[in-house]
Amino acid sequence: MAPIMHHSILKSNQPVGLIHGRKPHQDDLAPARTKRYTKTMALDDILLEAEEKMLKSVEVVQHEFSSVRTGRASSALVENITVTAYGVQMNIKQLAGITVPEARLLVIQAFDPSNVQAIEKAIRESKLGISPVVDGKIIRLPIPELSEERRKDLIKVIKKQSEDGRVAIRHLRREALESAKKLQKEGGISEDDLKNAEKEVQKLTDQYTAEIDKVLAAKEKDIMAV
Repeated sequence: MAPIMHHSILKSNQPVGLIHGRKPHQDDLAPARTKRYTKTMALDDILLEAEEKMLKSVEVVQHEFSSVRTGRASSALVENITVTAYGVQMNIKQLAGITVPEARLLVIQAFDPSNVQAIEKAIRESKLGISPVVDGKIIRLPIPELSEERRKDLIKVIKKQSEDGRVAIRHLRREALESAKKLQKEGGISEDDLKNAEKEVQKLTDQYTAEIDKVLAAKEKDIMAV
C-alpha cells in the first residue's frame, strides 16, 4: 500500500514588485521566499499528518481483523494476546514460538516452561472461544470448524470494525480541512491553495477508505471459506 507522495501545492513563482522604485536585490527577496516556504511547509504538514493518521486507521482495522478467527489456524490469532509474565504485560509471540503444523492446529511452545500456565490462562480468557490443550511446555490449540451461524456473526463483527475505521478516516478528513481553512483565514494560504488542499484531502480519504473495503472483502472471503 504505497502512500501518496505530496508535492507542494503552493505557487512559488509569483512576481515580486519593485522595492522603493528599484528592482529587488537578492537579499530583499530572501524574507519573501522564506515566508512562502513556511506557508508551503505548514500546508504540506497538514496533508502529511492526515495521510499518516489515515494509514494508521487502516492498520488498526487490519490488526483487529487478525484476531477474528476463521476456520483455519493462523499465528495471528494468538500472537498478540497479552500475558502477565515476569511481572509485566507481554504478547504471546514474545514468550513462545508459534507454529501451524496442520490447517486447523496451532502449536505454542513456551521459551520458558514457567510461563505455560500464564499463556494458557490468557488464551482461555481471550475472545477466541478455543480451549487450549497443555502438554508439558507445549500448548496445542485445535481450531474447530465454524458453523454457518458463527460465520455470519463474525461477518457482522468485522463489518462493524471496518465501519469504525471509515468513521475514523472521515474524522481525520474533517480535522485536516478545518486546519487548512484556519491557515487560509489567517492569511497563510490563498483561496486556490485551500481548494487544492481540499481536493488532496478528499483523494486521501477515498484512497484509505477503499483500502479498508479491500481488507474487509478479503476477510469476509476468508471467514466464509469452507
